[in-house]
Formats: sequence, structure tokens, C-alpha cells
Amino acid sequence: MMNIYYIPSWVCPLPLRPYALCCRVGSGSPRPRMGQAVQKMCVCVCVCVCVCVCVYIYYIVYQQTVVLLPRSSSTSKTYPPIPVDSLEEEYRIRLADDGKLFREEFNSLPGSSPQGSYEEANKEDNKEKNRYPNILPYDHSRVVLSLLDGHTCSDYINASYIDQKCCVPGPKQDTVADFWRMVWEQKTATIVMLTNLKERKEEKCQQYWPDQGCWTYGNVRVAVEDFTVLVDYTIRKFCVQYVSDGGWAPRLVTQLHFTSWPDFGVPFSPIGMLKFLKKVKAVNPSYAGPIVVHCSAGVGRTGTFIVIDAMIDMMHAEQKVDVFGFVSRIRDQRSQLVQTDMQYSFIYQALLEYYLYGDTELDVSSLEGHLQKLHNTSAPSDRIGLEEEFKKLTNMRIMKENMRTGNLPANMKKNRVLQIIPYDFNRVILSMKRGQEFTDYINASFIDGYRQKDYFIATQGPLASTVEDFWRMVWEWKCHSIVMLTELQEREQDKCFQYWPSEDAVTYGDYSVEMKGDTLCDTFSLRDLVLTYNPDKQTRLVRHFHFHGWPEIGIPADGKGMIEIIAAVQKQQQQSGNHPIVVHCSAGAGRTGTFIALSNILERVKAEGLLDVFQTVKSLRMQRPHMVQTVEQYDFCYRVVQDFVDIFSDYANFK
Repeated sequence: MMNIYYIPSWVCPLPLRPYALCCRVGSGSPRPRMGQAVQKMCVCVCVCVCVCVCVYIYYIVYQQTVVLLPRSSSTSKTYPPIPVDSLEEEYRIRLADDGKLFREEFNSLPGSSPQGSYEEANKEDNKEKNRYPNILPYDHSRVVLSLLDGHTCSDYINASYIDQKCCVPGPKQDTVADFWRMVWEQKTATIVMLTNLKERKEEKCQQYWPDQGCWTYGNVRVAVEDFTVLVDYTIRKFCVQYVSDGGWAPRLVTQLHFTSWPDFGVPFSPIGMLKFLKKVKAVNPSYAGPIVVHCSAGVGRTGTFIVIDAMIDMMHAEQKVDVFGFVSRIRDQRSQLVQTDMQYSFIYQALLEYYLYGDTELDVSSLEGHLQKLHNTSAPSDRIGLEEEFKKLTNMRIMKENMRTGNLPANMKKNRVLQIIPYDFNRVILSMKRGQEFTDYINASFIDGYRQKDYFIATQGPLASTVEDFWRMVWEWKCHSIVMLTELQEREQDKCFQYWPSEDAVTYGDYSVEMKGDTLCDTFSLRDLVLTYNPDKQTRLVRHFHFHGWPEIGIPADGKGMIEIIAAVQKQQQQSGNHPIVVHCSAGAGRTGTFIALSNILERVKAEGLLDVFQTVKSLRMQRPHMVQTVEQYDFCYRVVQDFVDIFSDYANFK
């Protein structure tokens, strides 16, 4: 009698699934029995697949290897340097067809050096010092430490010299002391960290510094001097001293930790990375040893950062970039640098961003001169400079393909202006009402602040039909501050539904709003509202800042009122816990964007004495369409900063 193999169809290879035997489903009949040869072949293939999956999981989970992408068999094709004036066109060509040419160019790179050897890295005493067993330094380019007490392998660390930098994986618990010994011996003054300690619940790097106070790692004592947290990166300053063999003078080491780079991905925009790179160059002293750069494996993000840095230097020196040639060369010093085609195309994206827009950052001391150039004070009616700068922003493409949720028929009626719809990737999501589809949508976008991601919620003035959703958003996202920049009616048209009571209380669905106080300040009304979630009888105090004197068309008469309301909101935020600030005008773009831009710009002026109006507004427009809508609003951003500088003319007052 023929043996029958009962195999669930879902484990079988696709070509053999029609022949797999399945259990009866409902009144259906079982699949036809298959021949014995086909049965055995299916079992063999399924077993092979299971074994391969188990081996893969073993290496990923237990050995923590880095998965290396397969490369094309032909690596003979080369790509010549690109003149900077051809960079935009070359980028567009490579990006076409879902980045096909980027992948081809990336796959043509040599994976490793044919002359490279890993003898030191593969010694038994050194194997445990490697975070990933398949990411190793070449013998010819490895960083060599001093020997400790004559131990032959104590000179080893998984680190390579690349373009006058030391590239290293994120330290492990048992290599932290070696890491700091390398920093000391190399006379390093700057550490660039491009990974987070944990990503997707996996450890990517051991924390190698104390949160406060000081700690000793081997023979190196590290004390925290200061730290500053910004939206894309954190700056930590350490006092580092070698404590063995007598009196070594302490040194200042600055760590710049880029926190906005996802593992197995790239940042959404290169703006933050370029700002970070400029900061790295600014803080690193000219007399210092090599900068230490690390991510988790010390090849992907690390290589990407190094290439962007080098290509910007080449852009200035030679008016060209040679990404392919440079990556090929540095892979002779450490294999697999720049790990994915996505990272490779991000390099080009960052270089194009830098070429098109340059460095638009200003010191506050040069603001007045810059404004004179923009306004061309010799001919007050001629404002070509300002308009040209603003036109670069209006030329940015609006990503309509990323507005699918807001454009669904069920959600269209919730939008006040059909051209201003939140992008899907950063829209504010509400909890879905039970049994009611599409109730997670509101026309609102998360916007980054100067120090915090998703610090603002930019939204439209509520419609009569969306008031409950508005308060539901305020409640669910724990907001304590609302900034209103429109009047209820302007030019005899409704611009915002009154979503708070004139007195006593009003109820919208599950939420009640009670007026507790209404104070008129110089340029804005300050209302204290108590928001109650009725099912649980929980309450929260919400402060409502209603700015007056900003017409729908035009700008406020002066910047002083804007400075005052921004200061009042910041004070409220410090007292209530820095949850997201809800900001709205009528459509949630022009005046809303200007307020958020000014909040971020003034915060940076106070902290660093620097401003970048152009890139601040550009970043906002990448997060929500039409933010800062007119050239007058853009000009107003500059003028308010100038007013702020005039009020606090002593730089010490910025701090």
C-alpha cells in the first residue's frame, strides 16, 4: 500500500502546493493525493527550507552577524567623478525606476580588499572582542593599541584607520576599556556616535559613558562635564584622564551622538545630518588626533558619514564628487563600508542638498547685514534676494502620494482646505472608535521642535463636525497648551468653530470643556480650560493662548507680541511637562508654520547664538505642505529674530 504524506500546504514550496494534502475545510474535499516521488521531494524541500531558516536564525540571534547583501558577479564597471553642476541631473537619472541605477552602481563596488587579511582579528584571544564575527579590521589598516603588561593580544581592537578617522563598532561590555584606551592613545578629542544603544529591542552598543559623575574604564577615568539634547543629536562633554603611571593632564572629549538614524534605513531628510556634520567639524580642534566614528558594526552608517564628509570637502576643493571611487578606496581599508544601496543613495541625496542650498546658517551678529542683502536697502522696492530665497522653498515638491489617508472619501469632509492635508508618515493618529471605520483621522501633523521630536501638533481650526475629534486629540496626546492664531471670523468668513465655552461648560461627545479663567494680555487672550474625559471623570488643565492682530492676509504689525506669546507658551510647557503643543490657524499651514518656525529659531538663537531661517522653514515644509505660506510670512521670521536680538542686545541674555 502506498504511503500517504499529510503536509500542510503553507510549508510546501510554491510549485508543489497544489499537490499538498490538507485537512477538510467546511464541506470541501481534500486535495488529490500525489505520487510518492512528488511527496518525498516535497518533504525534502520543506526540511531543507526549515534547516536553512534555523541556521539563519541561529546566526542572527546567537552569533549576531551582520547580514551582508549579495553583490553582482561583475565588479569591473566603474563610474567616473561627477562635476557639481551635473549632480542634480545625475541624481535624477539614478533615482528613476525605483533607484535601479543606484542599485547597479552600489553592486558594482568591490566588497573587500583582495590583499586584505584578518590574522589578528581571528586569533582566539581576539574573537570575543568583535561585536560581529563577520565584520573585522584588516591587518594592514587596523588601529594598534599599546601592549598591556606584555600580553600579546592586548594591542587588538576592532578598529580601522579610514580617511584620518578611527572607525570602530559600538563597544561591547568587555571592550569599553579598550575603546577609551584607543581614545586616549590616539589623542582623540571628538567621538561621533551614529547608533542608539538599543534599536528594535536589540543591543547595538554598550553605554560606554556614565550618566552622571565619573567612572573608570580600565586605566581611563571618564567624568561627565555637560550634555545638551537636541532634536537630531545629543552633545556630551567628558573630562578624560589616564590614571595609571603618574600624573597625566586631563583632556576634554566631546561626543556627538546622532539619534535620528534608523537601523537598516536612512534619515527621512539629510538636513539634520548636514547640520550634525557641521557641528562635528566645528567642535573638533585642529590639534586633535583622529575623530573616532562608530555605529553598531562600524561599517554602514559609519561609512556613510565618512563619505558625505569627504565628498563635501572634494566639492569645495575640486568642484566635483567621486562617490564610487572614494567608497572603492576606503573599502581597501575596511570591508563593507556603506552597507546598503539605500545608504549609498542617501550620500548622493545629502550632497545634492548641500550643493543646491549650501550653508544658510547665520551667527546673530551677521543677521543685520544678511537682511540688508535680502532687502537691498539701497532700493527698498527691490526684494529679489528675499523672493529668490523663498522661491527655493516653494519649488519643493508636495508629496501627494503620501496623503492617501486624508484623501479617502470618508475623510475628505474633515479637511477645511483640500490643498492642506497631512502626510501619512507623520499624521496624528487617534484611537479608532469601536465599530466605526476612519475615526482615527484628524487633519493634524506632528512637527519637530528644536530639542524634541513631535513637539508640535500643527492642525486646522476645527470644523463644527470635527470639534470632538479635536478635543479627543488633545486628550489622547496629553496636550496642555493650545495656540490659536486666527479669529473665529475673518473678512466675514468662518475660519474656526468656537471649540471652547464662552462661560460655564460645554460637552462634545465624551469630552466636556469648562472655562476657569479668561485674561486679556497685551496681544493675546489667555484662557484656562478644564478638559474632562466623561467616561472616567478624569480632568486636565489646558491653557489656551489666542493671539490677536494677525490678519489672514498679511503679518502682525510688529514682532514683540510674537516674542511674548512664544515665551509664555514655553513657560507653560516647562510647568506642564513638555507634551505636544497644539498650534492652529484656519488651515493649519501659513500662520501655524510661521509660529512653529519662530519658536524653533528663537530657541536656537538663545541656546547657540545661531539661526537658519531657510532650513528651518524647509524642514517644516517637508513635514506639512505650505508651512510658512507667503514671502511676507517668511520675511516676518527674519524680522522677529532681529527684534529679539535688539531687545536682548547683550549676548549674555540669550543664555
